[in-house]
Amino acid sequence: MALHGTDAHAGLSSLPPLVQRAVGAARERSFAYSCRPEQGRLLQVLAGGVSGRIGETGTGTGVGLAWLVSGARDGVRLFSVERDAGRAGAAAEVFRDRADVRVMCGDWREIAAHGPYELLVLDGGGQGKADGDAPADVERLLVPGGTVVVDDFTPADRWPPRHAGGVDRARLHWLEHPALRAVEVRLAPDLCTVVGTRRP
Repeated sequence: MALHGTDAHAGLSSLPPLVQRAVGAARERSFAYSCRPEQGRLLQVLAGGVSGRIGETGTGTGVGLAWLVSGARDGVRLFSVERDAGRAGAAAEVFRDRADVRVMCGDWREIAAHGPYELLVLDGGGQGKADGDAPADVERLLVPGGTVVVDDFTPADRWPPRHAGGVDRARLHWLEHPALRAVEVRLAPDLCTVVGTRRP
């Protein structure tokens, strides 16, 4: 979730129709934390390389999921989980006409029941950023060669990367994960994401 991510879509032309619908649902619910357009475009591109399943944690009202759906090929199944019942319901309504999309309400760990995935987007749990939030087990949740995306980092200007006055342990977890080949991708001057591919 990105602070002001919903507002960042304002005034943008040529948004995919599902993204427009999900942004509208976010505005109706005063939900400010949708993924930013820069992240959405990355998700759209990555989804185009998938032939099986995509998973996402932290649906919100479905903005990131809409970017994924907008890039996905025919036959790809998408699963997303949101812990807030109201937001999950709003997102389910956004995708009411899409039999290939399933929005669930619950803890992020419920995503495991529908994997493993070729693409897994960790946006609302499983990132390891918050106290008590253990990082997702990518060896269990990703197929070999599958991709994980962990968003909402501030670009690093030193090594090791730092956050809130200390070493950014969450970011290091993903960049140095032994089962991944991972890289930090800068999407904007104030935004980056970690993208990792599971080793065979």
